[in-house]
Amino acid sequence: MTVTRPARLTGAALCAALTLLATIWVLKDLAALGSPADLAWYWAGDHHFLIRGRSATSLADPVLLLVSAVTAVASIRSRHAASALAATGSATLAVRLPGLWSHDSGVLVTALLALGLAAGLLAVATVGRRRAAGHEHLPTRPRTGPAVAAGTLLAVAALALAAWELYWAAQLPLEITVDRFTGGRSVLKAALAPPPAWLSLVLVALYGTAAVAALTRARHARALGLLAGTFLALGGLAETARTVRYELVGHFADIPTTDRLAVLTAAYGLLAGTAVLALLAGRGAPAAVPRPPRRTAPPAPPYPQPPGW
Repeated sequence: MTVTRPARLTGAALCAALTLLATIWVLKDLAALGSPADLAWYWAGDHHFLIRGRSATSLADPVLLLVSAVTAVASIRSRHAASALAATGSATLAVRLPGLWSHDSGVLVTALLALGLAAGLLAVATVGRRRAAGHEHLPTRPRTGPAVAAGTLLAVAALALAAWELYWAAQLPLEITVDRFTGGRSVLKAALAPPPAWLSLVLVALYGTAAVAALTRARHARALGLLAGTFLALGGLAETARTVRYELVGHFADIPTTDRLAVLTAAYGLLAGTAVLALLAGRGAPAAVPRPPRRTAPPAPPYPQPPGW
C-alpha cells in the first residue's frame, strides 16, 4: 500500500501544524525562564532551580515537536509514509488526551487542537492509501538481525517501565496512585505534561507494540520502532543527565538500592534507545524477486504413432 500525493501533502500540513503548536509553547516557556539551559534542565526533571518562572511544557513536548517535524518531511518525500503518519497521530492522541480534563483554558484549547490534528493524521493514513502499481515498490521489511535486536531492546524497556509503575503503585497510597493516572492535586507537574503514570502506560504500550512489530518484521516496524526509540533515547538522556547532576553516579556504591536501579534504568534507556534508532534507521531487506515459471516440455504420446497414421 502507498499513500496518494494529496494525502501526503495533507499529512505534512497537519504535522506542520502540530509542530507549530508545540513550538509556540516552547518559545513561551523560553521567554518565561530566560535561559535554554534552564528549560532543558526542567525537561530533564530538575525543578529546584526555578526562581523566575515555571515551565508549562515537559519533555514530551519537544519529543512530539521533533517527531511531528520529521514525519512532515517523510510524508513529503516518501509514498510509504502511512505508518509514520499513523504512529505520530496515535502518539499525539495518547499524550494530549489528559489535557481535556485540565482547568487551564490554554491547555484545554491546545489539547483540543492537538487531538483534532492527530485524528486528521489517522484519517489521512487510513483513507489516503491505495494499492501499489505494478512498477512501484512496497515498503521494505527490516532486516532480521537488526529487527530482532531492536525488538528485544524495546521489550526489555517495556517490562522495566511496567515494573517501576507496579513498584510505585505498591509503595504509594491509593489516592496518590490514582492521582498519578489522572493528574490530581497531589501530583506536581507542568501544565501540558500528561500525568506520570498515564505517560508510563502510553510508553509501555508503544514499546510493546513496536517490539512485537520488530520481532515479526512487519512493514510498519520501522516507523513504530523509530518513534519508540526516540521516546526511549531522549527519556534516558534526560534521566541520565539528572542523575549526573545530582551526583548519583559518582556515589553509586553509597546510594540506596532503588536509586541504583533508577540510575541503571536511565542508562539503559539512553543506550537502548540509541541502539534502536541505529538498528532501524538503515535500509530494509531487499524485496524478493519472483522467479519466472519453469518451461516444461509437451507430454509424449502414450504409444508410438505408425508412419502415415
